[in-house]
Amino acid sequence: MTPAARLQAAIEILDEVIASARNDGPPADVIVTRYFKQRRYAGSGDRRAVRELVFLAIRHSAHRPETGRTALLGLAQDDRATLDLFGQPRGPEALAPNEPVAQPGIVPEWLRSELSPLISEAEWPALLDRAPLDLRVNAARASRDELLGEFPGAEKTPVSPWGIRLPPDSRVDDHPSFRAGLVEVQDEGSQQIALACEPKDGEAILDLCAGGGGKALALAAAAPSARIIATDSNRARLSKLRPRAERAGATIETRLLSPPNELAELEDWRGKADSLWTDRILVSAGKFTEKLVS
Repeated sequence: MTPAARLQAAIEILDEVIASARNDGPPADVIVTRYFKQRRYAGSGDRRAVRELVFLAIRHSAHRPETGRTALLGLAQDDRATLDLFGQPRGPEALAPNEPVAQPGIVPEWLRSELSPLISEAEWPALLDRAPLDLRVNAARASRDELLGEFPGAEKTPVSPWGIRLPPDSRVDDHPSFRAGLVEVQDEGSQQIALACEPKDGEAILDLCAGGGGKALALAAAAPSARIIATDSNRARLSKLRPRAERAGATIETRLLSPPNELAELEDWRGKADSLWTDRILVSAGKFTEKLVS
């Protein structure tokens, strides 16, 4: 792909991301992956360059842009080389006078006011940086100290005793320790939720809204003999747990729920869970969790 074609691809992806944000659709990374599955001609360098453009544009704007074109124009305001790609063959249409441009920003003002007590002015720009890649060591099969030296640039996470932090551009899907199930990609914040549950061997643990099962896997690693059931109403998300559990050597039961029939479908678990928790804010489950544990 030419640089102009890469720019056009980024605009097309951003249009899909913006539409998805309006309609509560899939996240940006899923849209990027789907886009390139339909365009096999794009090489790894093309995919990497387009992906970087997409996420730079997303981080650049505090508010949702009207279109992918306005998002990229906002990103390119101080980049003459990128602006010159507009109007080139296979690229986006030529620039028109007074085109709308997405304005730069870190977060929307309403969010800034909510987070200001927690974040200093000096810390706001860090929200635009790429996040590091956190791994969780499978505590049932390995220790962090054993694996730390296997990953270039690795550091211990500051809070989680299971965590290894890698630079933002790290890839681990082909690493022997990942393929052997000794580590799993999981943000330190997510690891801390599992730690806060204090799972113990022999317990019965119910994970509501498990999604792909990252926290259920962390619980299984911390308490290998616990009985863990991971539930969700999204078949596609829940289906990702089985191969992850097999790779980790974890035994986790999965159950697909059909709202609003969750209580009936979990009748056999009523009053039996030692630990009840959810990926969402617990209060959002409301009377459902109250009935389930009563």
